Amino acid sequence: MKFNLFEKHVEEEAPTIQGTGFKDKFFKFYHNYTFVFSFAVLIIIATYFNPSFLSYGNITLLLLQSTIKGIIACGMTLVIIAGMIDLSVGSMVALVGGLGVVVLNTTGSAWIMFFFCVAFGTFLGAINGLLVTKAKIAPFIVTLATMVAFRSIIVQLGQGGPFNVDPKVYDSFRLVAAGYLFRSDNFKGIPYMAIWFVAIVLIMAFIMSKTKFGRYVYAVGSNELAAKLTGINTIYIKTMCFVITGLLVGVAAFLLASRLTSITAPNVGMSYELDAIAAVAIGGTAMAGGSGLIVGTFIGAIMLQMIEGILIAAQIPVFLNGLVKGIIIIVAVVFQSRRERKA
Repeated sequence: MKFNLFEKHVEEEAPTIQGTGFKDKFFKFYHNYTFVFSFAVLIIIATYFNPSFLSYGNITLLLLQSTIKGIIACGMTLVIIAGMIDLSVGSMVALVGGLGVVVLNTTGSAWIMFFFCVAFGTFLGAINGLLVTKAKIAPFIVTLATMVAFRSIIVQLGQGGPFNVDPKVYDSFRLVAAGYLFRSDNFKGIPYMAIWFVAIVLIMAFIMSKTKFGRYVYAVGSNELAAKLTGINTIYIKTMCFVITGLLVGVAAFLLASRLTSITAPNVGMSYELDAIAAVAIGGTAMAGGSGLIVGTFIGAIMLQMIEGILIAAQIPVFLNGLVKGIIIIVAVVFQSRRERKA
């Protein structure tokens, strides 16, 4: 069975352009994968501001900077494809990461902390999912409430202060995020963080393109009532989208704690939900649900980081990053709407 990252999964929903010539095929590809061309344009702009942009060191740094938000965005992709939204991921990172550091300091084991973060993140995701599916509350309202609740809990537990990694495990735990594979005098090595990111993208892309669950997520996002009438357990599918998102947030929180070696409860994870949504949007996923690609989100997360770098190189005030991300989301949604009207 061939695994194609760029495979479209809901053919009846995908826009089609008639024709068999090269020109027609090109425009069909452009129509479906606009983010690839946007990525190419950004590379040209980034190279203009930084001639060494395409160097190995810069590319690995870009992956490192994109990893945390990119992993979270992979989970957000599932939720949005299913026709929902999750605003709690940033606060969830702070809560899971902060308590994860407590577990690390208590046990001295990074592995125990990892399993705790994954399990606790999954549990919090399940809370969101069950409130949406069983209590029948709108995802926006549920995750807005849990966003505030999760942040409040971790700030209270830490009394507003940081959760610092114990000096006894500092060096070994720091290697989780700062370490490199195959590093030598002649080779800079492959960052562990980049390996985490790429591995998760490949796993999630496989799930969404080659499993029954993935096909059902697209079906629910395209038409939930029709999916239910065909026998799909829509409650289970929607709940699992939040559960998987929580699991991935747990992984991201573990990596972030290693990278920062401290979780500052009031600040860590702030605006991560906006970054995740922006990565999903510019990666080509329909904000109305029903279509999208994990690989698009992967590229979208990298593009988002590239945009921040370009803004810095162009000496645009960092305080305007939020404005730029907001504009990006609006523009992406406008282009999606135009494509749907033309379909």
